[in-house]
Amino acid sequence: MADSQSLVSIPDFTAAMTSGKTFQLLGRPAKATVLFFYPKDNTPGCTTENIAFRDAYPQFVAAGVEIYGISRDSLRSHESFKAKLELPFELISDPDEAVCQLFNVMKMKQMYGKTVRGIERSTFVIDAQGRLVKEWRGVKVATHVEEVLEFVAHLK
Repeated sequence: MADSQSLVSIPDFTAAMTSGKTFQLLGRPAKATVLFFYPKDNTPGCTTENIAFRDAYPQFVAAGVEIYGISRDSLRSHESFKAKLELPFELISDPDEAVCQLFNVMKMKQMYGKTVRGIERSTFVIDAQGRLVKEWRGVKVATHVEEVLEFVAHLK
């Protein structure tokens, strides 16, 4: 991890999230925050990723870390997805892509032989001062949550 002088500060932002709450970067309750961007609710990879974060949630909380999932889906879709998977963390709705643009996760991708614009599966760890301390882009779901947990377990 880079020293605190070279860490990138993330501009404060707010966004609507599940449970009728509003996410504010500088108003976060935890020492560190994991923001994971995923393409779409109720798709196989995104379901697997959310379940993996759900199952590891107690370990993240024990490490003093809060988790938030983000996609372009509506709050209604997120509420249904959250209930179906019994997610203990909130999902942020970003239909206008403002947060996606802030983190530069919108990419051209190949899907079923077609080029489409969508969210590149990415995860960011932000410290209590709002500085980016780690990022993963082009995430493969299989062992990703374990990698993130390993990283945050060593944050001071």
